Amino acid sequence: MEPSTRDASASTPHSLIATDQYPGDFVLTDEEREAIEHEKGHFENPRAASIEALKIVQKRRGWVPDGAIYAISNVLGIPSSDVEGVATFYSLIFRQPVGRHVILICDSSSCFLTDYEQLRDAFTRELGIGFGQTTEDNRFTLLPVCCLGACDRGPALMIDEDLHGPVDPDDVASLLEQYA
Repeated sequence: MEPSTRDASASTPHSLIATDQYPGDFVLTDEEREAIEHEKGHFENPRAASIEALKIVQKRRGWVPDGAIYAISNVLGIPSSDVEGVATFYSLIFRQPVGRHVILICDSSSCFLTDYEQLRDAFTRELGIGFGQTTEDNRFTLLPVCCLGACDRGPALMIDEDLHGPVDPDDVASLLEQYA
């Protein structure tokens, strides 16, 4: 697939929803299936393992294709609509491909009061993309997030698993250089 700037969803900027992969084309790896079955064993109700199953697929593939919803439902023995409901509820389950690094900029009240808008503008200017989009080189995806739980560090953001804050908008370029 040729890299391109993607508009994840103009109407729902907090989640990545649509995919173009046919459900029948998707096959879980043996490792994914075993990990999901292992998680299933930790819960009385297999529905409770849905989020862990989605995280297993996302961790290995970077996102959760439509076919994974059906494959996970088969392993857990629950309706695919239940898995889809969990996948669409959590904004950190990506339903379309994302860049190598995902940037989550906190737009909570606390961060909003501590120069969130300047930080957002610095990222969009530096990357040349808006929320819900991925850079042409597939390096970064930029997303808003409703709270990172770092209100004392606002404006805060996460790049992959790394929490940063407070972040000065003038430091955005040097911060991005840390992520090849």
